[in-house]
Amino acid sequence: MNSSRRPAPVLFLLLGALMLLLFVADLSFGAVSIPMADVWAALTGGDCPPMTARIVINIRLVKALVAMMAGAALSVSGLQMQTLFRNPLAGPYVLGISSGASLGVALFILGAPLIGAGGAVMTSLGVAGAAWLGAAAVLVVIALVGHRVKDIMVILILGMMFSSGVGAVVQILQYLSREESLKAFVIWTMGALGDVTLRQLAILAPSVAAGLLLSVLAIKPLNMLLFGEEYAVTMGLDIRRARALLFLSTTLLAGTVTAFCGPIGFIGLAMPHVTRMLMRDSDHRVLLPATMLTGASVLILCDIISKLFVLPVNAVTALLGIPIVVWVVLRNQSMTSR
Repeated sequence: MNSSRRPAPVLFLLLGALMLLLFVADLSFGAVSIPMADVWAALTGGDCPPMTARIVINIRLVKALVAMMAGAALSVSGLQMQTLFRNPLAGPYVLGISSGASLGVALFILGAPLIGAGGAVMTSLGVAGAAWLGAAAVLVVIALVGHRVKDIMVILILGMMFSSGVGAVVQILQYLSREESLKAFVIWTMGALGDVTLRQLAILAPSVAAGLLLSVLAIKPLNMLLFGEEYAVTMGLDIRRARALLFLSTTLLAGTVTAFCGPIGFIGLAMPHVTRMLMRDSDHRVLLPATMLTGASVLILCDIISKLFVLPVNAVTALLGIPIVVWVVLRNQSMTSR
């Protein structure tokens, strides 16, 4: 860890100010632009048109909060997986959480109509509930595997194989499904930050907070794992317990976001690298809070861009994230060839 180049607190202040600025801008931009004065009046209960207040409070504020929490959650879970697997291209979905959630949604949207299922139970479950069940099922499988397997790379390979198998099942369901069901599933895979209601936000926010709290508790194990699992064991780290903590945190963070917003790509993969470049430090006491701020800021920015150009948020995150991933690959290639 590079503690001699600890970033000045001013960097955290700048990141926090940037996130706050983008958050307020997100409340102003949309299909109808709202002046900042009216946004402030709506937030503080001042004098503004009732329709403007409803748009700001009931729609844009909820969406901006979702973007902030989703960006922080995905970025932190990506940071944890990159450290655990010691792989710069690992992301929040490396455990197959996204695949499990996709399978749950596919069974709900595509599979249920094929067998004539429906009714009150299916309606009350909803897309978010189906995705959560799928992600939780993956957590159970990964937890069982992680308890028996010592080599972390074996877990990584098994996670990739599991994702491929689940993807095949989802493709079969897509092939057999009706046109309207297929369209609904494809729209879900594009990701959306604006479909979360106030009632759902009351579930999403505590789940993300719990996942972030677990990630804070995992800071010391993450710092030990920077030098490899063998070194961490010699320092007294319980590897199985640390893995379970990181798996649970990542599933809460990435699984919750995927359940309510759909699979949002590249944020969890790219933002930890942006944070390392900004902070020039590998200490997770610095990286973790900084990654929360950068992830939240960038996803809010992506939401603003998606509203201005009427694009799916996943398309915007991919366009911003792909150059960063390419840079990481080329940088690692140049370092290994020296």
